[in-house]
Amino acid sequence: GAVHTAGPGGALAAYIAIGIMVYFLMTSLAEMAAYMPVSGSFSTYATKFVDPALGFALGWNYWYNWAITIAAELSAVTMIMKFWFPNSPSLLWSALCLAIMFLLNYLSVKGFGEAE
Repeated sequence: GAVHTAGPGGALAAYIAIGIMVYFLMTSLAEMAAYMPVSGSFSTYATKFVDPALGFALGWNYWYNWAITIAAELSAVTMIMKFWFPNSPSLLWSALCLAIMFLLNYLSVKGFGEAE
């Protein structure tokens, strides 16, 4: 209902505003990475430049975000495959998708990038 209420102009304005925010966020992250290259992720910068508690919270929230995303993707794969193969077991598609995700992450960065 938000696009219906705001109209296409409101949706475009919101898209532009969020795009500008993401641009500045990524440029500031690039500045920090150029200033202090580390092997960690953005939570390392939060630990160093803001507070160790923020870095800790960001790290665990990021892990939780991906744990939930993987579960949602497994459910989506199962629903899509059940549409095409209605008599197949759901566990088969979940296990197959999980195995593919594991193998892609097990590969080197080059192999993962090629698969993406």
